[in-house]
Amino acid sequence: MIQLFEQQLILNELSANTIKSYVLNVRGYIQWFEESKGVEFKKLHRENVKDYISYLKTIKKNSPTTINAKISALIKFNDYLIETNAQSEQVVSKKDMLKIQKQYASLATVGLADVEKFRQLVLESESKRNYAIVSLLAYCGLRISECLNIGMNDFNLTSRELVVSEGKGKKQRNVNIGSKARTALQSWIKEREEKGIKGEYLFVSNRGTKLDRTVINKLFNQYSDIIGKNVTPHDLRHFFCSHALENDMSVHEVANQAGHSNIHTTLLYTNPTREKMLAKMDRL
Repeated sequence: MIQLFEQQLILNELSANTIKSYVLNVRGYIQWFEESKGVEFKKLHRENVKDYISYLKTIKKNSPTTINAKISALIKFNDYLIETNAQSEQVVSKKDMLKIQKQYASLATVGLADVEKFRQLVLESESKRNYAIVSLLAYCGLRISECLNIGMNDFNLTSRELVVSEGKGKKQRNVNIGSKARTALQSWIKEREEKGIKGEYLFVSNRGTKLDRTVINKLFNQYSDIIGKNVTPHDLRHFFCSHALENDMSVHEVANQAGHSNIHTTLLYTNPTREKMLAKMDRL
């Protein structure tokens, strides 16, 4: 059943990460069901789903975000079971999602000094490609998935424009390329040409194959250990949003650049640090 569900998700053209998450969470539910109920899983029952949510809250101590991800997978699985006539009723929906208290985005996760130290370490490793990736994340605000999906025809360094065509939700947007990112890209493209590296994607291996995300994860783990601070690709995106707002880009400009579908997401980054608040209060 799980294999057929996965095949349907693939046919629906969901992203690889989304498919992996759905399958993992549905498999987790079925395992819980069969172990706790002592019978083979055949279909979803609302009573069982409610028991499962309670189990995740009280026994597993999962966060609301984690629980909602599992509920989302079960909703998709419920849809699949109905489509395949395995059951007729919808027993789980978005109404079952837990309410999540919005948290202010932290501006202090990584600062300018951290980012520049991280970039310099990558540059000194003599990898122009990795330096360009890190620079795009930190100074253009891209998601790592968007970065790795950039094609050779998706950007113009003269006009300093980049088309992100495979972002979250598969929406297309135009992104401006800042000077630091452009310099890094120019160096990588020059190295590509000198080494005769081919490939339709901007960031490829020496064999020309699309760069895998695991390579980037290893890169970030390696240099995080060196600087003594955990830095992730998404931390650099957070840095961009905070840094851009602090340097007089408007909320709407940052939202467009980062691809935020909801302006309230961008507004979270306007939350001032306690130090800045105290400094302003001292001037009163």
